[in-house]
Formats: sequence, structure tokens, C-alpha cells
Amino acid sequence: MTRPVLTHYFDYKSSYAYLAQEATFALAEQYDIELVLVPYTIDIPGYLGSARVDAAGNVLEEQRNAHQWRRVRYMYMDCRREANRRGLTIRGTHKIFDSAIANIGYLHARRQGDFRPYHDRVFERFWKRELDIEDPRAIAAVLDESGLDGRGFADFLAGPGREEYDRLQAEAIAAGVFGIPSYVFDGELFWGAERLPRVRERLMSR
Repeated sequence: MTRPVLTHYFDYKSSYAYLAQEATFALAEQYDIELVLVPYTIDIPGYLGSARVDAAGNVLEEQRNAHQWRRVRYMYMDCRREANRRGLTIRGTHKIFDSAIANIGYLHARRQGDFRPYHDRVFERFWKRELDIEDPRAIAAVLDESGLDGRGFADFLAGPGREEYDRLQAEAIAAGVFGIPSYVFDGELFWGAERLPRVRERLMSR
């Protein structure tokens, strides 16, 4: 009998996605489903504007209105509050990072088998400000450290990895994905980790 498939869309630069990982993997294990992780690079400037700050938090440049600033400040506060409950670290970033390279790194890891060590390290180190997810060499180093092939990452990034990534981005948009974390089960889209109880209901009723 074929196991049900739950597709989970994530992005390494999403603090909410980081906080959703533990519950997502636990749900998949509890219900013996096939969990398929798909990277989706969210367009933060498209809905929250953009800004760059220095190490002290001083704004160096911004394209963000007052309403967007309030939303961003609340989101960081909300995520830190939850992270503190779990012993995790979430530090605000000094700019909006392009997470495409790290997301393609996940695709490279997944092709080699056990992607979880890479996946967990990237999330944890990025949110501790210990990893530049825009640096291909840094991503290759994490792959090596995770027992995977970091040496082949540059070629993968320049060729099949980018092609697969672009295809997955287009498929996510076609599926209606617009925010992270998101889940698709039986063609139904759920946005946000707070919707995992609804996903669980679908799994229980199958």
C-alpha cells in the first residue's frame, strides 16, 4: 500500500519555517507518511519591503513603510519568544538574504540520501548568524561536514541544481504556495505551522 504524501515547503531564511521543522518531522513519523520537503524562496521585499542594518541595528537603507516595520518587529519578537521556549536561537539578520543557493544545497543533499544533517545545520547556523547562505563555498563546507559531497556542489549549482530549483519554484507557484512554511496534502494547501492540526485531521480521516 502506497503511503500518503505530505509536501512541505520551506525556506532557510524563514524563522517560522525553522520553528516548524520539529513538529513537521514528528507528524510524518507519527502517521507513517512520506514527507517531501521542497525549497521555496519567498519574496520578502514583495510584502514586507527591504532594509539593511548595521551590527548595532541602525538602519543603513530601507524600502519599507511604517506598517511593514511594525510587522517585521512583531515577527522577530514572536519567533524569539517561541525559540526561547525551546532553547533555540533566532537573531535578526542585517539584510534580506537570497536563500536560493542554500536551498539548492538542500537539493544536492537530498540526491545523496540523508539530507537531515545538512538541513538542520543550515537552519541553526543561519539563525545564529554563523552561516552566509549566499556563499556557495560555505554551503559546500556544510555539505562536507554533513558527510555529503561538497566538492560537487559548484557544478550542481551551475547546472542541474539550478534547473531543478527553477522547476520546483514554478510548481510551487502553480500549487498556490505564497508563504512559508506551507503544506500540501491531497491537493489541499495549508499555510503556517499553526495549520498542522488541520493537516493531522486530514491524516486521521484518510
